[in-house]
Amino acid sequence: MLTFLDIFALVAGLVALVPGSESVAQINEQFAACERLGLDADQIASLQDQPLYEFTESEVDTYLRFLSATEPDLRQRIIHLARKNIGQPYELYLLGEMPFEPYDPQPIYCLGKSDCVVFAEHTYAMALAQNWPSFMKMLQRIRYRDGQLGVTTRNHYTEVDWNISNRWLVEDITAPLAGDKAVDFSETIDRARFFKNRYQLQVDVPVEKHEDIYLPYVEIDEAKQELQDGDFVNIVRATVKPDAPPNETFGGSVFVGHVGLIAHGPNGEVHLIHSTPPQVREEPIDEYIARSTEDNAIKDAAGKPRLVGFKFLRLREKPLEHLQQIDGPAAPRVTLPSGNEAQF
Repeated sequence: MLTFLDIFALVAGLVALVPGSESVAQINEQFAACERLGLDADQIASLQDQPLYEFTESEVDTYLRFLSATEPDLRQRIIHLARKNIGQPYELYLLGEMPFEPYDPQPIYCLGKSDCVVFAEHTYAMALAQNWPSFMKMLQRIRYRDGQLGVTTRNHYTEVDWNISNRWLVEDITAPLAGDKAVDFSETIDRARFFKNRYQLQVDVPVEKHEDIYLPYVEIDEAKQELQDGDFVNIVRATVKPDAPPNETFGGSVFVGHVGLIAHGPNGEVHLIHSTPPQVREEPIDEYIARSTEDNAIKDAAGKPRLVGFKFLRLREKPLEHLQQIDGPAAPRVTLPSGNEAQF
């Protein structure tokens, strides 16, 4: 069996014949990183060919150490990890707070499966991490308001909780992208009712009125040229009343019902990478729109939610610096339900 050194020598000899090729330099850099970090180059070569969702925790630790040392561009790390999870099986409602709380007995992470939010959170957290402990800590900081682990502080509502809690990581750019094409919508968020119905918890939380905007999917060309790899996408859905005008949000209720990440294909086409039944996939955003709207009439007649538009959030250039302004130099800061600081 060929070892990493054998493959390196073979590839180096071949690509040396191609003027301007950077492959030798890249392979040399990767090999040097393995030596510097004390990593097994053969294991890294094997992991590079293996889907991320088949990794063990130990392999994730090894790969993140390697990736963080060899790919300095955060956006490229995000896209690399997202694409490495294409094919990951989909399952809804994967995560909870076990073993720290009993209300939702699901674990606090999952490598083998994902839903749309789990996929995005794990991808961002891994891209920002250098090893397994820093990944776990970053994941909880992204999943929970102020990094306070608990079912009542989890970011349950994307547009009201997740987007706002993670403003250090992403910035809402829907308004400048949409311009006069933006559509207003409002929501009534009753968290007390949600916690009682979902978890049988009595929580005294006031009802919140949320005002927001989205870009209608028919106006997607207003945004495509401005989107960047790693940007966060909110898919906005609504139940639509027949003959209602679009500027009244079709007369129906509106909410963010799905999320994904922006990537660009080889020809520059804007793609969406997202976890959706039956598995994580990458597709041009135009194809996603066409697929999602082909049965609009059926959904409308049945009073079922369907795609109406998008919110776009820009990945910040230096998110860890923004987080340090909130959490201090030891960011990310994560605390357990007891209030004690979490160590992973």
